[in-house]
Amino acid sequence: MTEKDTSLSVEFIRLRDIMDELREKCPWDRKQTIGSLRQQTIEELYELTDAITESNWVGIREELGDLLLHILFYARIASEQGQFELEQVLTGISEKLVRRHPHIYGDVKVNNEEDVKRNWEKLKLKEGKTSVLSGVPKALPAVVKAARLQEKVKQVGFEWDNREQVWDKVEEELLELKEAVASADKDKIADEFGDVLFSLINYARFLNIDPENSLERTNKKFISRFTGMEEVAIRQGKSLSDMTLQEMDAIWNSIKKQNSGN
Repeated sequence: MTEKDTSLSVEFIRLRDIMDELREKCPWDRKQTIGSLRQQTIEELYELTDAITESNWVGIREELGDLLLHILFYARIASEQGQFELEQVLTGISEKLVRRHPHIYGDVKVNNEEDVKRNWEKLKLKEGKTSVLSGVPKALPAVVKAARLQEKVKQVGFEWDNREQVWDKVEEELLELKEAVASADKDKIADEFGDVLFSLINYARFLNIDPENSLERTNKKFISRFTGMEEVAIRQGKSLSDMTLQEMDAIWNSIKKQNSGN
């Protein structure tokens, strides 16, 4: 074991011991259940994704620590209830990784990452999964879920040949949305709007971009520009609510030109 390995082991055990001590001595930590921790874990995960979107490495390091603490917390509660031990969590993921990478730990040959993904899905089915879609969590945000569904079915050949075909599908769905809007049928409009989003997410996949991250970047850009517009209005001694749309557009376009790279 190297000095770095020893340090890593020491710090991991230290964190586990702190978690155990907090669980025994801190009133707040003692009170927590897997149910009460659930929402906090989701929030921590979103804070991590926010740091990733901003390429904030300091933030990423901090949020990874928070998530690791939550993992230890769940394992501690599971141990108290006689469900499983932390060692079983570590052993389980290690064995799964070895089992699902036979091209590394066995004699299976692969040519590229797509072969790896296809093998992964085949192995999951052999392990008892009833569908290639069974590994997609129900609680995923809709944009993320759509991308995962599309990626999953790709592994069994349910896939377009090229991005031009996917864009044709986007245009087809847009036409169907326009027809639904003309019909004034709210349910049909909602269905067709969803189809447009699903096809655009598929197109994003063919462009090799993350649609969830792309949308979040746009959200951040909008927030930056809008708050900038508010600041300009304040400097002019005005309130946005007192301005005309034309006045606000003028400020917006000015800010947009100043930040044309964003």
